[in-house]
Amino acid sequence: MIRIEQVQKFYQVNRDVAGVQVHALRDINLHIEQGKVFGIIGRSGAGKSTLLRTLNLLERPSSGKILIDGADITQFGAEQLHALRQRVGMVFQHFNLLSAKTIAENIDFPLKLAGSYSNEQRRQRVDELLALVGLSDQRDKYPAQLSGGQKQRVGIARALANYPTLLLCDEATSALDPETTQSILRLLSDINQQLGLTIVLITHEMQVIRTICDQVAVIDAGHIVETGDVADVFLHPQHPVTQSLVAENQALDLDLVQLRQDRQRGVLARLTYVGAAAHEPILSRVAAQTQLQMVILQGTISRIKSTPYGQLLVELIGSADEIDRVLASLRAEEVRVDLIDVSGGVQ
Repeated sequence: MIRIEQVQKFYQVNRDVAGVQVHALRDINLHIEQGKVFGIIGRSGAGKSTLLRTLNLLERPSSGKILIDGADITQFGAEQLHALRQRVGMVFQHFNLLSAKTIAENIDFPLKLAGSYSNEQRRQRVDELLALVGLSDQRDKYPAQLSGGQKQRVGIARALANYPTLLLCDEATSALDPETTQSILRLLSDINQQLGLTIVLITHEMQVIRTICDQVAVIDAGHIVETGDVADVFLHPQHPVTQSLVAENQALDLDLVQLRQDRQRGVLARLTYVGAAAHEPILSRVAAQTQLQMVILQGTISRIKSTPYGQLLVELIGSADEIDRVLASLRAEEVRVDLIDVSGGVQ
């Protein structure tokens, strides 16, 4: 649906007499498929908000192409751009609701601006959207009377008013508590599945990416440093920035690992199971076939969107031949094995 080709964005900053160019985006190339939930993650100042806002030209690229359904939107005139923005909904971090209007009036506002719906059509659409986001009984309240999660639901309903094909979410959950964040992510996931809507969201939280996204791009200092399916990027990060983001979400207790390594001379390995393998007794099966000692130091079983996975940090104590045989057996069971060196990370 979306193809971004060699997009760059820079700002001219006046400093004393000479002007200085500050690069926000550098040579961005991405492909976002129809109907997917695509996440863009990075630290504050990495360029993710700028990148998201190029998709509806709230930020116009300095160079490069942005193709949506095959059309380069950077070449659009005013009329085409107006039509594009009706097809692209946007959900904001701080809701951006009109405080003097009721919830129903906030959702109706973009329909009224469009000028192509009758009063009855607008009323029906508002009713549909209130039901979709679970706020039918709140229609006559004002934003100040709602919780943060309810306000964001209104923001989502408003973004969907004009039947968009693309939904942009600008840190849509960062102002919410963890429980409310999960409810909003479930709502977005339901909308994606029910409406077949393509969603592009930005966040600095790997947990958000893990919960809802199909694919992810990691941005740092205006560059895309890693991209791929969420399971691959989350479980096997390649770039140091990605490894750091994943480590914050799934911390490795290095003190515990160092203690074990000081006391024993075993091999440390991280075992990763994905899909059906996460529910199989693979480790006990392999352990029953050897005299090797296996010590589980740390572990987790969870999901990446709808895919179950497990990761274990284990210490293998025995002869080099026994360890090699066990590692080969684990790999034969479709378990990914990464050897860990505390001083240098994954070997």
